[in-house]
Amino acid sequence: MSIFRKSFSQGIHPAENKHYTEHKPIERLPFPSELYVLLSQHAGKPAVPLVKPGQEVVRGEPIARADGFVSAPLHAPATGVVKRIDLVPTSKGPRKEAMVIQVYPGETQEVLYGQDRDIEAMSKQELIQAVQDSGLVGLGGAAFPTHVKLSPPEGHVIDTVLINGCECEPYLTTDQRLMIDQAADLVEGTKILMKILGAPRAIIGTEDNKIESAEAIRKVLPADGTITVQVVRTKYPQGAEKMLAKALVNREIPSGQYPSSVGLAVFNVATTVELGQLLPKGQGVIERVVTITGPGVDKPGNYIVPIGTPLRFIMKKLGYEGSAKHLITGGPMMGDTVSSLDVPITKGCGGFLVLTPQQFEENTLSERFPCISCGSCVDACPMHLNPAQLGKLAAKRMYLEMDKYHLFDCFECGCCSYVCPAGIPLVQYFRVSKKMNREMKAAAP
Repeated sequence: MSIFRKSFSQGIHPAENKHYTEHKPIERLPFPSELYVLLSQHAGKPAVPLVKPGQEVVRGEPIARADGFVSAPLHAPATGVVKRIDLVPTSKGPRKEAMVIQVYPGETQEVLYGQDRDIEAMSKQELIQAVQDSGLVGLGGAAFPTHVKLSPPEGHVIDTVLINGCECEPYLTTDQRLMIDQAADLVEGTKILMKILGAPRAIIGTEDNKIESAEAIRKVLPADGTITVQVVRTKYPQGAEKMLAKALVNREIPSGQYPSSVGLAVFNVATTVELGQLLPKGQGVIERVVTITGPGVDKPGNYIVPIGTPLRFIMKKLGYEGSAKHLITGGPMMGDTVSSLDVPITKGCGGFLVLTPQQFEENTLSERFPCISCGSCVDACPMHLNPAQLGKLAAKRMYLEMDKYHLFDCFECGCCSYVCPAGIPLVQYFRVSKKMNREMKAAAP
């Protein structure tokens, strides 16, 4: 029956490699001696510190406020003392300001902050403010403040909430395990989203390689049928917003528009689970589930990790003694190589892929060849772009000319690079091209 399930046109089928962690229940890692809580780990302005070096903090306590509407506050991931504000490496490369917290050894690390709320009695605006106060952002990677997504533009009426449980990125299983281990929290979070947005229905979408997840959710769905589960075909990048909307409700999100323009609101599973857990308790985001996976680590699994935990601490606990160059933050399709083992866990970090030195060398292209105009990238692109033509313009540094070929419709899924027989790093070209395109437009008189 799976061949009749819904999907989208084009895309690819990379090796899933989820066997390392998909059957491993979520576990909790111990606390490190120090946490590095980045002030900017979300889209928008960095958070503004509320505490000073030398000040004690309690787990769950607000330690930085949001700087405006498109920003998010931070909460202490552990009880300890603020040592300093320092520049630390990030997964994207540039060093950024972080609050360094020395964790008190022997603490129970019980969350003492927060106050139970009656969600049903709260108004829409009270709920949106509560979401912002929690510091919740998109935990699928984009890290866009959730309260902003809950405030669609005027005139955009949301009739359907889509919960993205596809997790199509190879190796990663964070959402898959959350759907199994915390299905009740997922449904509770979905109800809160529907209440805030005034949406009469919600659909939780997952792929047909996660049947166990779909079955776990169906056991806790409300009897009124307002929340349903749909299983779609396993294909990459099924979890992208536009692909998910097409597969679940057959709606196309126009170029340059948000899902709200066609009556939809899309949220990641991890974000929705966290909402269902935290909002009724009045607590903030202080930890998240992270998949540590791949052939290069002794103890792959799905772990609850405090925000700000250094990657070095995690890798040592799980038996990895290698260098940072064999690590990828995120999955192999859309992830980035790690610049340093001192990179801290952030709210948007869902996983790390650990390769063996041999596997790393085997998958590193030693040379590339000219485009042979085979059309493989065109056939694979889920956005129906012409990556070959865009790549040629990028190679010539004709960045503004790329607008004619809809450069900014590319969401960097990596399908084109994956299928290119010439080994041309197309998606890397497009990332640089977007940056240069923006800079050239900003500098224009």
